[in-house]
Amino acid sequence: MIIMALDHVRMYFGPETWYAEPTNLATTTPLLFFTRWITHFCAPVFVFLAGTSAFLYGLREADIKATARFLFTRGLWLIFAELVLVNFAWTFDITYSFRILQVIWAIGLSMVALAAFVFLPKSLILVLGMILVFGHNLLDALTVQGASAQAILWYVLHQPNSIFIDPTHLVNFVYPVLPWIGLMALGYVGGSLYQKDFPGEQRRRWLFAIGLCATLLFMLLRGFNLYGEPREWQAQSSAAFNILSFLNTTKYPPSLHFLLMTMGPALIFLSALESVGNRLAKPVLVFGRVPFFFYIVHLYVIHALAMLYLVYSGRDWHEYILSASGIMSGTLSNFGLRLEAVYLIWIFVVVLLYPLCRWYQKYRENHPSRWWLSYL
Repeated sequence: MIIMALDHVRMYFGPETWYAEPTNLATTTPLLFFTRWITHFCAPVFVFLAGTSAFLYGLREADIKATARFLFTRGLWLIFAELVLVNFAWTFDITYSFRILQVIWAIGLSMVALAAFVFLPKSLILVLGMILVFGHNLLDALTVQGASAQAILWYVLHQPNSIFIDPTHLVNFVYPVLPWIGLMALGYVGGSLYQKDFPGEQRRRWLFAIGLCATLLFMLLRGFNLYGEPREWQAQSSAAFNILSFLNTTKYPPSLHFLLMTMGPALIFLSALESVGNRLAKPVLVFGRVPFFFYIVHLYVIHALAMLYLVYSGRDWHEYILSASGIMSGTLSNFGLRLEAVYLIWIFVVVLLYPLCRWYQKYRENHPSRWWLSYL
């Protein structure tokens, strides 16, 4: 959650704000690239651990129909939250003329799919997850255009695109869901490692082994530009940019290389955390225990701070109301701060939100009977 906030601060305050592509090797710098690259780990880990959490919820519930019902309703809630709460946080546009379908949308749709998967044997869920994660790049060549129902369905499933629903309403399909559904399914199966009777040392070895294999497979596939990534790496003008090119994998939708690159080290990290447990610093635990609350609130705070800074710099605050016409105009392309300032604002945002998140964590713990808190 903390690392994710860095990317969102960069989007609002960084050089050229929404119009810069920090992974464009022709224009980026190593620091800008890695400021973006480190946040690539966030979405895959969110989705994988959402599947793991669903498995653990099912163990507590002990009724597969109740588990499926919870996943289905929570998935619908997340889709609604993306369309209403999250979209407004991104844009501050009361007309909702600019829709951005991102990670919360993808998690919601993946949970709806997982609500059906939970009735299947875990071995079959594993197979389906592997097919979607390892096989979805076979569909890369299948592309469509336009705003027909069939085209929109394909944008939802596999092809990122931006389309005008009408002359004034723009929808940006950022997170096609097929590979995310597969990753959540794998996370659900991975929840088996966290059953109470599963030995901790054995879990650590399994996480490390799977993470190491995923990392090595990424290096092999990427090194030889093999299957699983539409963007090949190429030799650059310097060793530093050779590394950047090697790591510059596709996130939308997440290619096999992208998922191996992120989930491999993430699983190794989870393995290392086995010996740390709850001895992590308290702020880290607080943010991790109220992730959705933090996600919603931090977007509003970052956007509001960006709007205030816009006024401070002598510009019209309306520029940061991101309507469809506003985002297409490119007005903010000449706005932005140096990366050093972005990092300082990021730290300020995290520190600012800690007391609020700690209060909400305590509130949840003191009111366990309030069912609606499980949706926040």
